[in-house]
Amino acid sequence: MNGHRYPAGLPMPAVCRTTLRDGRVLTVTATVRPRADRADVKCVVPGAPALGERMAEVVRLARLTEPRFDSRVQVVLGMDGVPAQGERNWELAAVLADRMARDVWRPAAGLEEVSALGWSEAWQLGRVDGYDAPPALPAAPPGAVLLLGGADLPHLGALTGHADPGAAVSAVRAWFPLHSGGINDALAWVEVSVSPLDGAEAGEEDTIAAVGVGVDAAVQQAVRQALAGARHFDGRGLGRWRTVVRFGEPRFAGDSYQLALVMADRLARGREFVPRGRLIATGSSAAWHAGQVDAVAGLDAKAALILAEARAGDRVLLPAAWGAALPPGWIDALRAKGASCACVERIGVI
Repeated sequence: MNGHRYPAGLPMPAVCRTTLRDGRVLTVTATVRPRADRADVKCVVPGAPALGERMAEVVRLARLTEPRFDSRVQVVLGMDGVPAQGERNWELAAVLADRMARDVWRPAAGLEEVSALGWSEAWQLGRVDGYDAPPALPAAPPGAVLLLGGADLPHLGALTGHADPGAAVSAVRAWFPLHSGGINDALAWVEVSVSPLDGAEAGEEDTIAAVGVGVDAAVQQAVRQALAGARHFDGRGLGRWRTVVRFGEPRFAGDSYQLALVMADRLARGREFVPRGRLIATGSSAAWHAGQVDAVAGLDAKAALILAEARAGDRVLLPAAWGAALPPGWIDALRAKGASCACVERIGVI
């Protein structure tokens, strides 16, 4: 069933069960309530806050494959137990409980009890890769349905007889230098996944989510503001996309990732030419709505890191303010490795 349900009082919770590798049965419960400026998803696993964060990430990624978006409700999910380290069968159960709570999906009439086992390496594509087999599969008595990830349920579209939803998702990564002052310096990636949005009932920022354990509220807000501003400058990006942002390394400080973020978003939406190799960028902005690219700190260390890590085909974008301050011979050394570089003042004219 498609659509949304907004009861006046407390709604009945949606329940989906899962079975772990050791045979334990866990129950995932999802309840809808008015959002009231709270997070769109709240996950509670007593004694395991990191698992709660991971559950919220799974649910948000899977929502990317839904054609409609509504920000008026919060879904609260919880489990009545704690899976062992590395257990993942609960992932499909959490996704389905979330969808049942919002009436995005319901099992066929007469099937009131749902059990699901499954996990995915790419929930943002709607893919269900498989499940970890328990000693014995739970029985499916009359009035119950058992869903197994993988061969039986290869993707979330199969729940409603639709095509693979991953075909409608465009996901692109860009890289940025992550400088920590030592051996841990590295090129980190930011990935933007977009899917067409049908009838958004929210502002642009509400359709953008940054997910991942360690991505805090400040980063969430900065990501939303940067993309919403850059899309305003783009002139064609507003109100058309459901967006999920992931970071390869979510724990960092500063905003020098923002140019890479904005460029990954433009590439995902088909607004830029795709480079032969990676797109590596650093830069921030006080006015993304004007397309402006500002300088960031750490020029020498970041330039050295980019030069050391660059490969043939890579495209490097730096703030225009860095152009005259780059070390002598840096651009020639980069080109000798088969990479290219541009120092840009604005996006859209790269």
